[in-house]
Amino acid sequence: MPTQGSRRLAWLASAACAALLAGCADFRPPVYQRPETPAKAEWSRQDSITVSPREAVQPNWWHNFNDPYLDGLIDQALAGNYDIKVLAARIRVATAQIGEARAGGLPVIDIGAGASFEKSTGQKSTWTYNAGAQLNWDIDIWGKVEKGVQAQTAEFRATEADWRAGYLTLVSNVSTTYFTILQFDEQIEQQTRTVAKNGQILGTYQAMYQNGLVPKIRVMQQQAEINRLNKDLLELRRSRDVAENALATLVGVPAGNLKVPAGRLQDRVQPPSVPAGLPSQLLARRPDIVAAEYRVLAAYNIVGQARLAQLPSISLTARGGTASFALSDLLKSFTFGFMPSINLPMLDPSVRARVKTTEAQVGVAENEYGRAVMTAFEEVESALVNVDAHKKQRVELQQQVEQLRVVSAQIEAQLREGVVSQLEVFETERSLLNAQLQLLAVHQQILADTVTLYKALGGGWPDTEVRNTAASQPQ
Repeated sequence: MPTQGSRRLAWLASAACAALLAGCADFRPPVYQRPETPAKAEWSRQDSITVSPREAVQPNWWHNFNDPYLDGLIDQALAGNYDIKVLAARIRVATAQIGEARAGGLPVIDIGAGASFEKSTGQKSTWTYNAGAQLNWDIDIWGKVEKGVQAQTAEFRATEADWRAGYLTLVSNVSTTYFTILQFDEQIEQQTRTVAKNGQILGTYQAMYQNGLVPKIRVMQQQAEINRLNKDLLELRRSRDVAENALATLVGVPAGNLKVPAGRLQDRVQPPSVPAGLPSQLLARRPDIVAAEYRVLAAYNIVGQARLAQLPSISLTARGGTASFALSDLLKSFTFGFMPSINLPMLDPSVRARVKTTEAQVGVAENEYGRAVMTAFEEVESALVNVDAHKKQRVELQQQVEQLRVVSAQIEAQLREGVVSQLEVFETERSLLNAQLQLLAVHQQILADTVTLYKALGGGWPDTEVRNTAASQPQ
């Protein structure tokens, strides 16, 4: 059995070990600093500035497309899309987790009561009644619990930003899918005219073959061309149906239950002014960047919590209870006990290992923030390049279409004078239809690029400054 001297020696050794570990450990919570990332003063496409930064990030920017049907689809999607509902539910979870973290600093009270019955052979039955309560309280004298609350609050802010990012993604997907459906409608219309024109060409070839003017192989080639065009027409209709099903899912409607009225994309939707040449500071409003930075802040607070967890903690335990053979005598005897205790977590290797783990996780969060920033730079630059290039392509295609229209009108005039054949007229019209299809594709691409650019710039959300949030937190 250990003597009093040996117990005192063991206590002194433990205290000396604790003092040594305390001298080596860093208990101070780290001070938050925004991660350093490459700076970008301006965008490469500065020659097409058409709107101010304020106009570029206005709320409900999709109204600039001036399509009431699109506005209705987006409103329906924001109310019924399940991805948005999941993100909103995660915000509620994060809110509850703040309360859960705060509850870690509150006392815990357990109250119980019971009765037991005993009977032996030849003896009277005996009832025993008891009641008791116990209070446990880990006093947060160093602010460890508060650091956990701050970390969970930062995660809550990041979850809010995730919802905003999902909002922008949903609006973008609804818009581009709707534009694609209208593009298919116009392609189907033009492809149908192309099939009809080629059918006229086939009839001309058949008449010329019967008169011995062209070989049969020319008729067969034209028939094969019509077969190819019909196959492409069927594929366009299939693609439209699939896109319509995708749009139905986006707006929260079972696939097959949404029918988008047929329309012509170039008549219904016109590209708005593109917010090109904007300062790179606008990226600070991007929800994914905001979420990534809040998660860096949360990682800093988790490190602070882990470091503070190494410090000695004081726990208070109070017990009280009573027991009696008679229920009426239950309150006559009462016992009470009070036991404070001091814990030295720094002696626990897992506590110190936890500090190293959380410090390493800060590096992960900081690099994820840097990756989000670099991705944002790429997305904006690529969107600006695409808009600029496709606008120039549209100018060239518009000129090509106008020239082919003039050629087609002249060929038809020459046909009336008997200078050219009907086949030359058909070939000219077919070239005109092909150029119109290319112009339609570029028009749709400009619309999609515009949506992508608005999304890349963060949409119309107010700027969020994480640094101010961090500065308001006690260290």
